[in-house]
Amino acid sequence: MEKLKMHSVNKVDENIEKIGALFPNALTEVIKGYREDGSAIIEPAIDFDVLRQELSSFVVEGPEERYQFTWPDKKKSILLANAPIAKTLRPCHEESVDFEKTENLYIEGDNLDVLKLLKETYLGQVKMIYIDPPYNTGNDFVYEDDFAQDTDEYLANSGQYDEEGNRLVQNMESNGRFHTDWLNMIYPRLKLAKDLLTDDGVILINMDENEISNLQKICYEIFGNANELGTIVWDKRNPKGDAKGISAQHEYIVLFARNKEFLTTRHPIIRPKKNANKMLTKATQLLNRSSSLVEANSDYAKWVNSQTDLSGGEKAYNRIDENGNVYRPVSMAWPNKKKAPDDYFIPLIHPVTGKSCPIPERGWRNPSATMQDLIKKGMILFGKDETTQPNRKYLLKDNMFENIPSLLYYGGSDDDLLKELGIPFDTPKVVDIVAEHVLSFTSSDDIVLDFFSGSATTAHAIMQLNSEHRSNRKFIMVQLPEETDEKSEALKAGYKNICEIGKERIHSAGKKILEEHPEAADKLDIGFRVLKVDTTNMQDVYYNPAQYEQDKMLLFADNIKPDRTPEDLLFQVMLDLGVLLSSKIEETIIGGKMVFNVAEGYLLACFDSNVTSEVITEIARKQPYYAVFRDSSMASDSVATNFEQIFETYSPTTVRKVL
Repeated sequence: MEKLKMHSVNKVDENIEKIGALFPNALTEVIKGYREDGSAIIEPAIDFDVLRQELSSFVVEGPEERYQFTWPDKKKSILLANAPIAKTLRPCHEESVDFEKTENLYIEGDNLDVLKLLKETYLGQVKMIYIDPPYNTGNDFVYEDDFAQDTDEYLANSGQYDEEGNRLVQNMESNGRFHTDWLNMIYPRLKLAKDLLTDDGVILINMDENEISNLQKICYEIFGNANELGTIVWDKRNPKGDAKGISAQHEYIVLFARNKEFLTTRHPIIRPKKNANKMLTKATQLLNRSSSLVEANSDYAKWVNSQTDLSGGEKAYNRIDENGNVYRPVSMAWPNKKKAPDDYFIPLIHPVTGKSCPIPERGWRNPSATMQDLIKKGMILFGKDETTQPNRKYLLKDNMFENIPSLLYYGGSDDDLLKELGIPFDTPKVVDIVAEHVLSFTSSDDIVLDFFSGSATTAHAIMQLNSEHRSNRKFIMVQLPEETDEKSEALKAGYKNICEIGKERIHSAGKKILEEHPEAADKLDIGFRVLKVDTTNMQDVYYNPAQYEQDKMLLFADNIKPDRTPEDLLFQVMLDLGVLLSSKIEETIIGGKMVFNVAEGYLLACFDSNVTSEVITEIARKQPYYAVFRDSSMASDSVATNFEQIFETYSPTTVRKVL
């Protein structure tokens, strides 16, 4: 039930709406003022320079025009991306699966914080980012990043939750910040994400019609126009029933490269032909049971034409040769408009009649030497006589890949799959589509990141790919522990937040994949190491000792928060030193002290107290790249004094650090 406004109509708002209807290009969003808490009041407004020009028959003087893409608070969103935070990632064994051995990560927390924490460790390490962010339909939630604080306040608070613990706000179109809020949410996250990509890395972003143009402009600004790979239009075969205009039945997948030129020189932008193996298998079956090659060809052609899931390019491979190869004929005509050189006009002699066959008007595609080599290899298809122009034979087994088309036809969903897994989640990404793109842009040992993980479809797709191709792609899933709706099936099933759904899906999907592919059990990684965003492990005095008086320093004899474990410290050290968070971690005892051995001796860390010279010597003898201790952990002043000398003696190249 709506409340009465109890005041007269605001004519300014009414006039803005009317002018905006006449001149949509003059409608914008501006900051009208600030609330008591310092937050900006953003409202619809009219760009009077644009309006004046619309009402003038001559060029109106005004601000110098330039090409730009901006919105309220854009500068603050840039600041937000660049500002440091005092946070860390804490391991959670009890919610992990195969913590000690897995190379996969599941990270709970605000993805802006997570991207900042991963920036140094995973700089240039991620081959592919695949995200499905909020679409901004008017009902979606966007992250409520605080733009009201000045720089000092932000650096101190580091984007903490508000007093009610809310980080998500519903971005209704009526709130005046419809595009502004969404742009301020997505911009800093994409800006940070770019740095994680390898030089030949790519990012794929799912989007619908509401923000597709803004998303593309943001990507042009962050990744550069030259690095656009294209946009895939995904026909979902299901028109929206509530449309007031054209009923959209498609969405988009926007693709950008970190460095397109570098990427394309190393990897062609192609995908496997989906049905190629099925076609080769069918051809072999028909050959084995047919009485002749003619009969096999007839049956195979009929089968190809009956298959509704084959693409046009796949259906062209509708013949079988005498060696059992599936093939298609392809024209050998010179493809360019200009006439080919004279050597490209040498006639081909029909093998039966001995007469010259017709030459294409602009010549052959290849020089005469190449044409003769193709004849020797049996790769030229001649007609019954010399009157038919020969074609080139293309074997399917040599052409198992195809260019990635800009149109994707898929009208299904994974609702039944999730029901089978017992996972309640609305509108999940489709596993097969994610897997198809991951396969196109990544190799066996690459890392794939999804920082809008949702139900963890990307993790599911990677495990499925690894089982089918015996590969070892790793995933990093990031998700805010957003509470499930009080009326949702998820809450009824016992899932309090989306992270619980995602973790359970990965666990259930992994077990199902192993059941279907037992041959992959020896190599397939279906585990994940759970890490959670939290405040730094260190006391405030660690960062700002000058702010505390000398007589108060005894209160902080330990600069580490009392609720933090040695393993908590280890993961913050790994972040600071750029050690992959999926690295193998072993615990060993040296001189009665617990020592973490990370990445097979790359990092040795001891956070116990009363560390003796004997312990330090034993660690130094192992010659790690990094050795880390607590500043207060030395057993005595003499141990601290001898610390550097011990390492200079046994491992002078080791980088020594203390907390």
